[in-house]
Amino acid sequence: MTVSSESSVRLPQKAANRSFAPSTSTAITRILLADPDLKNRQDVGSLLKLEGYSVDFASDGDEVLWLAEAQPYNLLILEVGLTGKDGLAVVRQLRGKRNLCPVIFLSERGTVEDRVRGLDIGADEYLVKPCASVELAARVRAVLRRERSRLSHTLRVADLELDLVTRCASRAGGQIPLTNRESALLEFLMTHSPRPVSKALIVERVWEQYFDSRTNVVNVYVNYLRRKIDLPGFPPLIHTLRGAGFALRP
Repeated sequence: MTVSSESSVRLPQKAANRSFAPSTSTAITRILLADPDLKNRQDVGSLLKLEGYSVDFASDGDEVLWLAEAQPYNLLILEVGLTGKDGLAVVRQLRGKRNLCPVIFLSERGTVEDRVRGLDIGADEYLVKPCASVELAARVRAVLRRERSRLSHTLRVADLELDLVTRCASRAGGQIPLTNRESALLEFLMTHSPRPVSKALIVERVWEQYFDSRTNVVNVYVNYLRRKIDLPGFPPLIHTLRGAGFALRP
């Protein structure tokens, strides 16, 4: 059993014995739990559901990669010893694609070398089975708190993010270099998304000047952003609305 009974939360018998199907819940916190052992998935999944999380399940590495790229998860909890691609390879591939979703390894592999390797590859926590359920629940809360703190100063529209502290932007995990003016314009568009904003309002708020109808500075900088954000293979986010201005929306 993955979650030990020592200092653990007791699961109701009905919940402990139930087999869960992948969740379609729209709960705020979504967790993907991957373990090749069905009993472990049921035990840990029951605990997470009792904590109020929406839980989806996977049993092999390729399934984790497919789900993590298709769904916006708040946390991944992975066994290192997944079938197909193991957990280490999965996290290495996700981080290589700039997927920063937090990861907790909950694994039977518990040597110091295993733990160090997992953390160095990009996991946020590494717990060894059997693990007391109260500790697992506390580690999950801690990781989610850190992630909420990071996102509290981040604007996000679709797969585009702007860090308001560092002024760095990213799309689908790939970094986007911006000048100060481009960053200010992007922040203004994201703050008002999906509503359109006029050229006059952009000049007034971003450039802090009165609008001169003869200037094309807004068009120039919107085009700069388009070249950096609306890359080939990505759906366009910056739209020109005739008579209304510009809007940043999926």
